[in-house]
Amino acid sequence: MREGIAAIIRNEPDMELVAEASCGREAIQGYRDHRPDITLMDLRLPDIGGIDAMIAIRTEFSEARIIMLTTFEGDVEIQRALQAGAQGYMLKTMPRKQLVETIRRVHAGKKYIPPEIAAHLADHLGEDTLSKREVEVLQKIAGGNRNGDIAALLFISEETVKGHVKHIMEKLGASDRTEAVAIGIRRGFIHL
Repeated sequence: MREGIAAIIRNEPDMELVAEASCGREAIQGYRDHRPDITLMDLRLPDIGGIDAMIAIRTEFSEARIIMLTTFEGDVEIQRALQAGAQGYMLKTMPRKQLVETIRRVHAGKKYIPPEIAAHLADHLGEDTLSKREVEVLQKIAGGNRNGDIAALLFISEETVKGHVKHIMEKLGASDRTEAVAIGIRRGFIHL
């Protein structure tokens, strides 16, 4: 995928590829070494997450313009990336023309979120988000754990777990634990 994107950028007369990275730590160091005008950052990296790598870069270089690139379109991850300072968000499945247009828009100082991603965000606007503890409980449910197991793993009472499960199901509009896990994965609260 990275090679394909690199080839697209190399074929644009007004763009120059200055560096590539295969993981978050390389991306952070690569930014320090090259200070690119625009950085395309994959959301899923083998060492640290793309959002965390972006935060590290933007902490050191607040002017860094970063476009998140992913196959994933869960609203929670999109919101987190945008709140952390991403200027754009793109799906890897988007056409080549849209990729270069997004780079040009962000280079011009504009933010860009494709309409289908913006619509996905709007679908969940104003909905309750899960607390950190609720996300932990949902992750344990996804791992096949029962309430008693979750209580032991998180050092909380089983009654507290039951309360968290009830709130998770209400917030996600799920009718059972399996549906809550499916919604949690689709929206980006948890990852398998």
